[in-house]
Amino acid sequence: MPDHLTPLDNEDAPSVETSPDKEVGPNAEQVVQRVYSACRAIDDELRKRIIGQDDVVRLMMISLFARGHCLLVGVPGLAKTLLVQSLSETLRLQYKRIQFTPDLMPSDITGTDILEDDPATGKRSFRFIHGPIFTNLLLADEINRTPPKTQAALLQAMQEYEVTAAGKTHPVDPPFVVFATQNPIEQEGTYPLPEAQLDRFMFSADVGYPSHDDEVRIIQATTKGHWEQLNPVLGPQDIVEIQNLVYQVPAAEHVIRYAVRLVQHTRPTFEDTDDFVRSYVSWGAGPRASQHLILGGKALALIQGRYAVGCDDIRALVKPVLQHRIVTNFRAEAEQITTDHIIQHLLTNVRE
Repeated sequence: MPDHLTPLDNEDAPSVETSPDKEVGPNAEQVVQRVYSACRAIDDELRKRIIGQDDVVRLMMISLFARGHCLLVGVPGLAKTLLVQSLSETLRLQYKRIQFTPDLMPSDITGTDILEDDPATGKRSFRFIHGPIFTNLLLADEINRTPPKTQAALLQAMQEYEVTAAGKTHPVDPPFVVFATQNPIEQEGTYPLPEAQLDRFMFSADVGYPSHDDEVRIIQATTKGHWEQLNPVLGPQDIVEIQNLVYQVPAAEHVIRYAVRLVQHTRPTFEDTDDFVRSYVSWGAGPRASQHLILGGKALALIQGRYAVGCDDIRALVKPVLQHRIVTNFRAEAEQITTDHIIQHLLTNVRE
């Protein structure tokens, strides 16, 4: 742990047992400052290896602290996998990676029962072998390379933090977060993620091409034969404490109403939805999008050293929260209206 980081396990740190309904107490400023310092330390460590992608890194940290999951979308070769691996090295969390392929089976993710003999008694019994989903940080690499049946093996754990296999339910220990990478759907050999699977992800983060200067720095850093070692900053207990603290960050009613209005206006059947959205959207976002806007806003405020969420935090997260939850229709495709156009329309027309 870097010298400049104040540990989160002292007497002022929020307790793991804290109720999500309890607001930040009088020592809020000190606690938030420690979280802010921890986030800066993680950011400093990642910059040793990751060049650019600051917005993507921020979204990953928000999803981690808000008990969410993050989908990283981009063409191959943009360091999506490296980014997740590097983040895992800055956290003392159990980390596992699943390479999704067309022949991957659900049991390869969740685990399976095996029949084994007891040498002492000669009896045979089934024993459950835990799959790679039983971890703290799971990298689902190229998640859309496998059919929906296998993708669905993640659903229960992502929402309920448990796995049911062979008729028995097994808990997944907190903290648990899924970072998934996805290649663009247009590429050959990919399967679209079902809407139920997409909705489990708090954010869909676009990983774009680096700028010219950033790409020059990337080539310089990766062709010199030296790999930067990263120092761990936070452990499991620290992450759980921060996750509990996120729920305590206050959000004013007008901020919550603004988030709900943004989400409701994505639905063509909502009575106040305007003609633009009705013309181009088949399905809008559900209540989970509103939840993720508020929780993400709370986590964003926290990592920036603030302990109250505002409308600016909501606006900053509208695109990554909504872009994978809005389904456009054939007319939108014909007229080249994308989800980005829909989201920009909402930000312009939905009042605070």
